[in-house]
Amino acid sequence: MPHAEREKNIPKKHHVHRVGDWLPGDLRTHKEWLGSVVDHVDKNPKELDPVIQEFKDLIENNTRIYLLCSGMFEEIPQKKPYKDDPEGKKQIRDYEHFMTVLNHLITVAPHWSDKSKEVGMVGLPINAILDWPMGTPSGFAFFLDPEVNAMIKKVLNRWGKFLQTEGSAQVLGTDDAGWFSEDGYESLQYTANAAAGTNHKFEDMFQCDPNAKHHGFRSWDGFFTRQFREGIRPVAGDDSVIVAPCESKPYNYAYDCKLRDKFWIKGQPYSLLDMLGHSELASQFSGGTVYQAFLSALSYHRWHSPVSGTIKKAFVVDGTYYSEPLFEGLGDPDHAKSGTIDESGETTSQGYLTATATRAVIFIEADNPAIGLMAFLGVGMAEVSTCEITVKEGDHVEKGAQTGMFHFGGSTRCLIFRKGVDVEFEQDVKPGREVNVAINSKIATVKNKA
Repeated sequence: MPHAEREKNIPKKHHVHRVGDWLPGDLRTHKEWLGSVVDHVDKNPKELDPVIQEFKDLIENNTRIYLLCSGMFEEIPQKKPYKDDPEGKKQIRDYEHFMTVLNHLITVAPHWSDKSKEVGMVGLPINAILDWPMGTPSGFAFFLDPEVNAMIKKVLNRWGKFLQTEGSAQVLGTDDAGWFSEDGYESLQYTANAAAGTNHKFEDMFQCDPNAKHHGFRSWDGFFTRQFREGIRPVAGDDSVIVAPCESKPYNYAYDCKLRDKFWIKGQPYSLLDMLGHSELASQFSGGTVYQAFLSALSYHRWHSPVSGTIKKAFVVDGTYYSEPLFEGLGDPDHAKSGTIDESGETTSQGYLTATATRAVIFIEADNPAIGLMAFLGVGMAEVSTCEITVKEGDHVEKGAQTGMFHFGGSTRCLIFRKGVDVEFEQDVKPGREVNVAINSKIATVKNKA
């Protein structure tokens, strides 16, 4: 069933909207999960992984970073619900404790739980432990720091290597904590079917072997980047039709976007120059149109070309990983007065992330001259260690062909069209849709130039 239906039973005081269902919609579940992780780490101390030790050394040997990292934990309000979880278990209160918990998280893959079916899962475990520190003024500065982000990239790459090992596939079992448990299987199957209005079994939609251990997936990453079977997502229309480049829910669309704008304010206006990594091609998009959608934790995570055309340029912009704008936390005057932090956190900062987060930028010269040069943006959110581009400059791609993928992490994507391109979006792919739009399906039509 749609996630909105599952959340109806959550009491209002415990409910928070989570874009993409990556974190629990019930704060009680989030706190219970965090308490259990902290309890496990405290009872099972172990030597720090070299990359975590390097991170700890960076904090302790750099006065600026030490100040910000210490400050972001001290600025968390010393009152409920921040101080303790519902059972009175202490949460993470300083950077040393944070390092020990992070040291554990990079050695385990996200697992399913029965509670996932009702209130959302902890699909972003590192984001989950930083949910409150991120929303403080010091946290804002800490997670924008280039040295910190370079270090976080090393940590996430270390975790990414583990997620490609056979050991990471242990969470793909049929037990209650496995992604192929009864609830997990049904949720994965429902998410894929709902997008296309079909009624297939999971194994009939995705390349896998239901009779093999872990459905034939050799690692968590192999499962996360699973592929559809041939013909499951047919490519719609002729060259006047633009198709969905990802399996995702519509978030926003905007016209006449500025080349440079204040993306950090509450309205989160799109700032095209920043979004496109200050590419020399960015100026051609001034006054253009942006269509944004976000991927859920249960989605297909590969990207397909929205049009047939030639790759003009493709690159990855190294950005932030856990930065959220000040209006999400204590930096907002409204929150500062009440001493609270927006518990939705980074997952609601979708517009802001397009200009700051690590992202893949692909410029495509469409075969249809009425479209011409357009851009695809694949934006990593939180623990995304890799935005992998699988095409290169000069390649000609057919509409619906693979262009890249997200490896583990929350994610959002944008299509950007130049000013004057007359794009008419389909009514059923606009914000408010409760299920994903199927990849390769029609999302818009471009009118030919006179």
